[in-house]
Amino acid sequence: MPQNTKLIYVTTSGETEAINIGRTLVDERLVACVNIIDGVRSIYRWEGKIEDEKETVLVMKTVSAKVKAVTQKIKSLHSYDCPCVVVVDIVGGNDDFLQWIANETT
Repeated sequence: MPQNTKLIYVTTSGETEAINIGRTLVDERLVACVNIIDGVRSIYRWEGKIEDEKETVLVMKTVSAKVKAVTQKIKSLHSYDCPCVVVVDIVGGNDDFLQWIANETT
């Protein structure tokens, strides 16, 4: 199984922003794939106030070596002051798919 594959979870202000970020990351080979999930409802505290907003989620697949560059690129493209960027280890799965992630990010 290919080592060090990651999922990156990001929330955005909407579909247009999500598409822009996703296409840029794939185009620059920072991620192999981006799933865009529109219409997510997020409830959170920001600057002392409870917020209740519709957002769009990105779920991306990449390799460990690209995580820092992905995070920096997201921060440069994102409209939020403090965007959610969370990285999760992929600990198993279809070896062929995991190898594809590695291939697409080189």
